[in-house]
Amino acid sequence: MKTIEPTPTAPGVDAPFGTNEVRLNARHWIAVLVIVGLVMLLTPRFWERIERFETGPDYRLPYQLSKDYWLYGRRLRQVAEPGRIVVLGDSVVWGEYVLPEGTLSHFLNREVGATNRFVNGGVNGFFPLALEGLIKYYGQSLRHQQVLVQCNVLWMTSPKADLSTDKEEPFNHARLVPQFSPRIPCYKANANERLSAIVEREVSFLGWVGHLQNTYFGQQSLPNWTLADDGRDPPRYPNLYRNPLAQITLVVPSAPPEDPQRGPQSPRHKPWSEDGKGTTQFEWVDPGASLQWHAFQRVMLTLKERDNDALVVLGPFNEHLMAPENRAAYRKINDRITEWLSQNQIPWVAPETLPSALYADASHPLTEGYELLAKRICGNESFQKWLKP
Repeated sequence: MKTIEPTPTAPGVDAPFGTNEVRLNARHWIAVLVIVGLVMLLTPRFWERIERFETGPDYRLPYQLSKDYWLYGRRLRQVAEPGRIVVLGDSVVWGEYVLPEGTLSHFLNREVGATNRFVNGGVNGFFPLALEGLIKYYGQSLRHQQVLVQCNVLWMTSPKADLSTDKEEPFNHARLVPQFSPRIPCYKANANERLSAIVEREVSFLGWVGHLQNTYFGQQSLPNWTLADDGRDPPRYPNLYRNPLAQITLVVPSAPPEDPQRGPQSPRHKPWSEDGKGTTQFEWVDPGASLQWHAFQRVMLTLKERDNDALVVLGPFNEHLMAPENRAAYRKINDRITEWLSQNQIPWVAPETLPSALYADASHPLTEGYELLAKRICGNESFQKWLKP
């Protein structure tokens, strides 16, 4: 049987088409890059139109979506309108021990006779270094608005809380903090993790991918979700044969109406002193050396640069929990903070400390505490003057 030999090719000359090979010229590559770029640019915008995101009075980001920064940015775009006041802060603003109708923003609305003027912009587990990243990369729509910002000195109660200790310490929202400068001593992530966080913050498409993971796949990547076990022994893998597309319901999940961890019916909703703990002695960090305070300053300057009219509320810190020998340092820190705010022409309010029984811990009020705090803020002359415009 005669064998057919391939046609020889001259030395140094490539065959026009090799086996299973497609060669793109420069124009083809440009077309591919344009198509990919358009997909990455338009997909997040298109997604906002087709995915149902139901909010309303007293809405706050659900606890399980605390790391869905893309969704937070979408929420800010949703309330970017005259007359709305975003309340920024950590879990004190979010309401760690209370239901949505027991938060500071709820009672501020009630005091001014509104239903949705003050918007809960708090995030559970936040701190100034993370808030800086959130506003810088996901809060660009926060412009030309009134903004109320909570300043919590809790983040200066120790080098650990300030993230300035040299010992490695895990902390929430690490992908939002500055990855290289300023240096965070307790943050020991490798270069790959840091660069990954930077790229994700800069590329909206990657933020949208993170949104899908947080909203529909239990904060896991698709491979991790597929291989997740049920925690039993022997383990089972319930997602192994599931269709991932079936998980995408195009509806952002809401928080449960009855949260067993929060609200007056929760076992956590009780005064801090009922646990039998005495006073605490804090290792205060000087504001001049505090990473968290410097981050807070940068947040306020960023808000001013974007033409926002910001007011700062100091506290509500639980002074009843503080050891007497700590009070002098605490007063000095508060004086330093208010001095800087006044120098930068940023209005501020420092409400009187709440009664001891209205605190759940060092800085979180109970429902009645938020109600009283809102009354004291709204009764302040500086606040009333700031609110009028």
